[in-house]
Amino acid sequence: MMSASEAAKRAAEHVTSMTGRSAESVVGLERADEDGWRVQVEVVETRRIPDSADILAVYEIEVDADGELVGYRRVRRYPRGRTERH
Repeated sequence: MMSASEAAKRAAEHVTSMTGRSAESVVGLERADEDGWRVQVEVVETRRIPDSADILAVYEIEVDADGELVGYRRVRRYPRGRTERH
């Protein structure tokens, strides 16, 4: 069984491969089922000057017990520094 930290690392690699953009950070992690993980990875979608104007996105990545990509989707897009409202 893959550890949570390994699943996060593999998810970041997958999102970089699929989008061509670098992963900024892992912002969420949960077990998807007994064999897999669902990981939310923050990505810089558009770099701007100054970097406080960057556009970020969160992608949800699902990996199986071997760390292979099962699915991914963009779940949110926002300017850097914007706080979430609940």
